[in-house]
Amino acid sequence: MDLPILLIIIIALALVFDFINGFHDAANSIATIVSTKVLTPFQAVLWAALWNFAAFFTALYIIGEFRIGNTIAKSVNEDFINLEVILAGLIAAIIWNLLTWWFGIPSSSSHTLIGGFMGAALMHALVTQYTLISGVHPDAGFAHNLMQALKNLLSLDVVKYDKVIPIFLFIFLAPIIGMVISVIITLIIVFVSRKSNPHKSDRVFKKLQLFSSALFSLGHGTNDAQKVMGIIGAAIIYHHVQTLHDPIYLALESKERFSYFVTHYVWVPFASFLAIALGTMSGGWKIVKTMGTRITKVTPLEGVSAETAGAITLFLTEHLGIPVSTTHTITGSIIGVGLTKRISAVRWGITVSLLWAWVLTIPVSAVVAGLTYLLVTFIK
Repeated sequence: MDLPILLIIIIALALVFDFINGFHDAANSIATIVSTKVLTPFQAVLWAALWNFAAFFTALYIIGEFRIGNTIAKSVNEDFINLEVILAGLIAAIIWNLLTWWFGIPSSSSHTLIGGFMGAALMHALVTQYTLISGVHPDAGFAHNLMQALKNLLSLDVVKYDKVIPIFLFIFLAPIIGMVISVIITLIIVFVSRKSNPHKSDRVFKKLQLFSSALFSLGHGTNDAQKVMGIIGAAIIYHHVQTLHDPIYLALESKERFSYFVTHYVWVPFASFLAIALGTMSGGWKIVKTMGTRITKVTPLEGVSAETAGAITLFLTEHLGIPVSTTHTITGSIIGVGLTKRISAVRWGITVSLLWAWVLTIPVSAVVAGLTYLLVTFIK
């Protein structure tokens, strides 16, 4: 089947975003294993990339579905989605990701993408309302029609809040869950190994960290690659429903379309998981340094605790179908191991800076996406 040029551009940009996510976000999964010198940065990115890609087979053959991808695709009402909306959201997400990567800020690629998608959809709805009102009241001023359009926008169901509210809540819950699990695991390990020889224990935990980092990378791939899948899925579903008027898609309920899309476009999840793995291989040392050394110094024992706690959190949220930030999750887990030593072991100045970046990611991405949508529609 021939795909329109704009849809091809969207798919290409989505995979570019996925690749950028690899070196921006996936660096979190190697931060502790690098800072504890279990692996060199080069070895670590290869190890993480391998397990990022292995997550495709886990999701397809073991879990059997892509719940997070479905959540992303359904986070915006289908009535307010078109290809320009998706394109604008992707461009905004890429811009914010590159800026935060350049300055070494571990912001969330996940929330960047979600914020961009919602911001572009809201701007599309606002422009549509303004056009309708201007057609009815051509003599009214710009400000009057704009204010009326904004009022109408508030009554429209553009964003599906049953999907989006849990995503917002887990901006804070994911790191808290990771932190609590990390504290519990660390205390258990310290208690069990309290009589062990320190040097022997250190060697054992360095070997265990290979397992825990692989587990976290598997969770990261399962979580993050699906978000790009969801965006591509939304674009392809729009094409089948609105452009082709495909009777098969039209006959399906909205919630069933994504599952049908996955079975007939299996190359999309494959490409999404492959792109994030390739991105991971490209590195991300600036962010590794922030995550692995500036928040708190981490030993191999603590690295095992943080990565295992992060992996448990990611698998839990994947089971619930809630997209979360691996950045937030591993940050909370690293803070947790720091708290088991003493509160002052955590460098709270760095942590507060990260928190501000997290809070601002969605609204900033939404604003940039809204402006990008206006530019895209103007050029078109």
